[in-house]
Amino acid sequence: MEEQLTRLNKFLSEAGFCSRREADKLIEDGRVTINGIVPEMGTKVAPTDEVCVDGKSIAANLDQPIYLAFNKPVGIECTTNQDVRNNIVDYINYPKRIFPVGRLDKDSEGLIMMTNDGDIVNKILRARNNHEKEYIVTVDRPITDRFITRMGSGIPILDTITKKCRVEKISRTVFRIYLTQGLNRQIRRMCEYLDYEVVALKRVRIINLSLDVPVGSYREITKAEMDELNRLIGDSIKTEEASLPKTPSRANRITPPPTRDKSANRDRNENRTERPIRNERKSSENERPLRNERRTPRK
Repeated sequence: MEEQLTRLNKFLSEAGFCSRREADKLIEDGRVTINGIVPEMGTKVAPTDEVCVDGKSIAANLDQPIYLAFNKPVGIECTTNQDVRNNIVDYINYPKRIFPVGRLDKDSEGLIMMTNDGDIVNKILRARNNHEKEYIVTVDRPITDRFITRMGSGIPILDTITKKCRVEKISRTVFRIYLTQGLNRQIRRMCEYLDYEVVALKRVRIINLSLDVPVGSYREITKAEMDELNRLIGDSIKTEEASLPKTPSRANRITPPPTRDKSANRDRNENRTERPIRNERKSSENERPLRNERRTPRK
């Protein structure tokens, strides 16, 4: 009888060591060995093989999967690198190895899922452009009807235009936004484009998972919640795959216009009339970076 073989990235994922994407990076960097040999990408392992990362043996995960809903405080970094100060793994100090599903900016707070199940990470990332996340955002000045309309209609950032989304005004300076994409610092960049600055940002829902624990605390996600989550992300993956062209090509990619259209410039100018601009200067045709933002992109 033949031994059952498992792709190396899947083995590391199922072992609860990291996500498949992170596993691919470890393999590419030559940090993984099978029986003392550095493997190629796509190599499969048998149950009798010894898999090591940085010389440390990785055992197959025989534990029950762990699913936690964590209310991340401001200042905590969503990284498994324990050399990073205020990393999420050390903060939670869970007795078993777990890692975050996705990211939440250091300056933001709210819901993030923690798990030892690499498969669920892979499924959620595959469905990332089809599931909804809900945020409550506080900005530095009064919200106008035009701001709500523009935020929901799509904003040009990061060489693309954000997807249309639902935006609701809660109070004078607070609004709720529902996103189905996750660009780097997306909400902050969208607000900055319209000359607003985010004062506080909290994620309160991921798909069917809601934030219902105090800041800095976590709870176990119930079986019923996980069953519903798996159903929803399964449906969104099928929808995404069905929408893909049979022969993908570079021609299928959407390239945004190199400059803003006249209506975008007019909206921007009209927004500026609502508040005197500090350190007034000529506007640029290119997108302005966030204030005090580092130029190096997050990995």
